Amino acid sequence: MKVSRQTTLRSQASVTGVGVHSGLAVTLTLGPAPIDAGFVFVRTGLEGGDREFRATAQSVTSTELATALGDRSGALVSTTEHVLAALRGMGVDNATIEVDGPEVPIMDGSAASFVAAIDQAGILTQSAPRRFIQVLKSVQVTLGQSFGEIKPYAGAFRAEVEIDFDNPVIGRQSYILELTPERFRREVARARTFGCMNDVARLWNAGFARGASFENSVVFDDERLLNREGLRFSDECVRHKVLDVIGDLALAGLPLHGAFRSVRGGHKLNHAVLSALLADRSAWRVVEADQVARRPRSLADVRSGMVGGMIAPAFGPDVS
Repeated sequence: MKVSRQTTLRSQASVTGVGVHSGLAVTLTLGPAPIDAGFVFVRTGLEGGDREFRATAQSVTSTELATALGDRSGALVSTTEHVLAALRGMGVDNATIEVDGPEVPIMDGSAASFVAAIDQAGILTQSAPRRFIQVLKSVQVTLGQSFGEIKPYAGAFRAEVEIDFDNPVIGRQSYILELTPERFRREVARARTFGCMNDVARLWNAGFARGASFENSVVFDDERLLNREGLRFSDECVRHKVLDVIGDLALAGLPLHGAFRSVRGGHKLNHAVLSALLADRSAWRVVEADQVARRPRSLADVRSGMVGGMIAPAFGPDVS
């Protein structure tokens, strides 16, 4: 597959599961999309007929415990981050995501089932050049004890994520990922959503986590991991946060060329950093694959033309 060209899916592939918060059964179908379409959600099963909208930062309606997307009518699909991470992480540029319920199925709490669906559908190279958003200057956001930043980077996309939980079993963890399809598949795709058992009652009362179980979440109490099968990685929690970053930043609409760093972050912070970047038109530019340069020496160089051409836990707050 030529990385200089856009890609889509060769055919359709479906997965069926339950929503981690709604507890409702739902089927999701991934399919092809035309050049420059990006990721397009098609929400079926609605009284007024199907609703279609593009997955962008502007379509975010909520970041509480998950990233929900919709249009002017309100939220249409929640918990979108894992399927978006799978598409972006596996190098897909254009795809339709058809969902027949209010929430993307949680599956096993990771992106593994969506990666498997992409493998089943196959990836097709399209005729148009791949386009990127190249970060030209640093943009930073602080929300309480959380900090996020995206800045220019000589490579493609890099995520540096640090979490710091009061829970002693989770504690402080950090992970760095240089995003490629191979590393995404091997290092973060199987990392599951996680949280703490003492948050369950509060979330149930608030209408969340109705579909959560030990089959789709990693659960801790104050002293130990409660899942009998154990962890998939010793640092599975922070790897899952990296997964969330990739999914949330897929809402840029194009792959990012930049380095993202977060401390004690979550969906709210990820969205805030992306929104701040896109709002500052001097902080980025759209380039085609053959225009991508190494990190600009200065913003002035870029402007003068001298330089040519990332789920919050099921049982926890949106701050790690």
